[in-house]
Amino acid sequence: MTEGVKEIFRPRENGNGGGSGVAPPAPAALAAKVRTLAPSMTRSMQRVAEAVAGDPAGCAALTVTGLAKLTGTSEATVVRTARLLGYPGYRDLRLALAGLAAQQQSGRAPTITTDISVDDPIADVVAKLAHDEQQTLADTAAGLDTAQLGAAVSALAGARRTDVYGIGASGLVAQDLTQKLLRIGLIAHAHSDPHLAVTNAVQLRAGDVAIAITHSGATEDVIEPLRAAFERGATTVAVTGRPGSSVTRYADHVLTTSTSRESELRPAAMSSRTSQLLVVDCLFVGVAQRTYEAAAPALAASYEALAHRHRSSPR
Repeated sequence: MTEGVKEIFRPRENGNGGGSGVAPPAPAALAAKVRTLAPSMTRSMQRVAEAVAGDPAGCAALTVTGLAKLTGTSEATVVRTARLLGYPGYRDLRLALAGLAAQQQSGRAPTITTDISVDDPIADVVAKLAHDEQQTLADTAAGLDTAQLGAAVSALAGARRTDVYGIGASGLVAQDLTQKLLRIGLIAHAHSDPHLAVTNAVQLRAGDVAIAITHSGATEDVIEPLRAAFERGATTVAVTGRPGSSVTRYADHVLTTSTSRESELRPAAMSSRTSQLLVVDCLFVGVAQRTYEAAAPALAASYEALAHRHRSSPR
């Protein structure tokens, strides 16, 4: 990123990243945080993250030296991993691990694996997918920053206009959000064509909102219009599974999604869409609450306008 580009950036105040002002995640959110951040970690940090997520009770009993030895890494790597996960230091991570272990012991561990084989019976496929969807939603809810969500809701509720960018499966989610906003009387547009996205983004200004939906956080066709909107003063929101990715450079508010492991028969687009739809629903309900006096009549009017299409035809 050139210095010229940096100069036109407005300071981000979304509170993402480390720092003493950010509360560490609760034990219940630790496993979700590991699943979300692991793909963006170095391999040595992944080993530490996988160890603490896989055996929280065992790792809680280890010193920083012991965990470094167990994972074949260094003490510095263990501390860096703890901080990346949102803890001030390893001691705080150990406390969270102990809490997570206690929670797991009080409940029943899942007996279903989400690995789907080509010869699995259809009943097993249903069970595995249902379990995986539930885990994805739980992880997303546990890791969602409600302060960031609230700020995004406030911006949307008062926006002159909202543009939403998404490609592929994320484009379907973008359409879902805009449809919801339109039904409560707000002006919203979904853009999956990168050229149209940019040409519309350059028309945005302060008081408008631009939302980028990208699981990888690296989709250039989504980043480019968000950057254009950011530079023109619009409030920008990134919905992504990679909180440290490129798209967040141009986001005032970052909403992190979680996904299950990708497999040959269940690509990332499927699981990422599940978590993105949860975030979209949270945004919509929040906006509807803030604008209830106008939203309720608009919803009633849209329902009434379509009601005749859903009535059974007389025989």
